Amino acid sequence: MKHKEIWKQNLIALSISVFIAGIAFSEVRPFLSLYIDTLGHFTHRQLNLLSGLVFSGIYFVSAVVSPWWGKLADKKGRKPMILRASLGMAIILAAMGLVTNVWQLFFLRMAQGAVSGYVSNSNALIATQVPSKKSGQALGTMASAFTAGNLLGPFIGGRSPLFFHIG
Repeated sequence: MKHKEIWKQNLIALSISVFIAGIAFSEVRPFLSLYIDTLGHFTHRQLNLLSGLVFSGIYFVSAVVSPWWGKLADKKGRKPMILRASLGMAIILAAMGLVTNVWQLFFLRMAQGAVSGYVSNSNALIATQVPSKKSGQALGTMASAFTAGNLLGPFIGGRSPLFFHIG
């Protein structure tokens, strides 16, 4: 295949993976408080506080480490950073299902923020590979894929048999 066609393959592959990542990120979000509630006996006030901490931990850490990951991506390349982030996400998301208390979940959510950068590096890789005439379309495709995944995630999570017993 011609070199100039590689960007099209990468756009398709990354759009699909960013769509799936969007589902994974948003699938649990609506049920996070319910999950936290299963990890102990909390008052309403404690549950609100813990839910806020667990939810925001990922974003706080991500905001701190993202410039460092971006600098490393500039040096080492986008593909290694995409692989690093996807492997980190897979391990951490799987571990979240095994926690026995809310603090383990909190630290895993913070670790998820520490390995973040999958979507941003995917966008950056596409932006650097696509011909300038197609960059708007390609980046719009990536943004639409992630948004569609974010919208579909709660629907899939709500339909999961794991959540039918909560009531």
